[in-house]
Amino acid sequence: MAENKTRKIISADTGEEVVEGAKKKVQSAEAAAKKKITAAETTAKKKVTAAETTAKEAAENIEEAVETAAPKAAKIKEAKKTGSATGLRIGAILLFVAAIVFEVLAILIVFGKINLTFLPMIWQLIIMIVLDLACVIIGAQLWKKANHIDPASEKNKVKFWIWNNMGVIAAIVAFVPIIIIMLANKNLDKKTKVICTVVAVIALLIGGLTAYDWNPVSLEQKEAAVDVLGDTQVYWAPFGKVYHTSQDCSALNRSETLTVGTVEQAIAANRVRLCSFCAKRDSIEGVATDDFARDEIAETVDNAAEIAEGAATTDQAA
Repeated sequence: MAENKTRKIISADTGEEVVEGAKKKVQSAEAAAKKKITAAETTAKKKVTAAETTAKEAAENIEEAVETAAPKAAKIKEAKKTGSATGLRIGAILLFVAAIVFEVLAILIVFGKINLTFLPMIWQLIIMIVLDLACVIIGAQLWKKANHIDPASEKNKVKFWIWNNMGVIAAIVAFVPIIIIMLANKNLDKKTKVICTVVAVIALLIGGLTAYDWNPVSLEQKEAAVDVLGDTQVYWAPFGKVYHTSQDCSALNRSETLTVGTVEQAIAANRVRLCSFCAKRDSIEGVATDDFARDEIAETVDNAAEIAEGAATTDQAA
């Protein structure tokens, strides 16, 4: 009987050990499972984060591509009023007269009739030449502006050129006499003569180039544009040379700001020709375009070439 009791006790102890061992195994299994679940969750979160980042980058790339393919709409501002051609011409004439006055003062300084004792003669002459140049440049710009508001007829080519380049004539009158007088005067010291003559020649070149109307318009050209386009609104870019009948013209794609106004306002703003693309698209005829300008240049070059060939033939014959 005692042995049976001992065996039962031993069996009970062994059962408890088995149960404890089973519990430990279950706990270990649970811990391992938790680790695997945590690792899986971490991996899944990383993949989700990476996917979100990739999606954001793709969306940004798409937005950039859309912005590049479709440029922003340009800001449009109203053109300024053209103003009075008469007032501009009066202002230009007054400035041309002032330029000649400064030239006369420079001549008087050369002959010793005027002497500002607090300044050396070289600086007196340079100041007068600079003031002379400023008057010529500003006066020429006013004159060109007036000619685009109220252009001259091109029926008489010589008169047309003279009228459009009064600033060039003013520059010649304002600088050539003083240059000749300084070169001919024997009382000027060499340094003053050389420096002031060079300054005057440079001023003449600057004044002449800025005064020359590189983009003239005639009365006939303006009337033709107004007759064909009437009150049609036209557009031009800040640094463009032509006007457009549509703000969607491909030539305006890179312009962030456009000005809108009438043809007369465009011509007054020195946009004297219609865009050739707009003319072809809208089937506009009888209006000067930028193609017309290129044709004029080509014709001038051809005429010069013919004259040169004729001169060469004459020399060979002689």
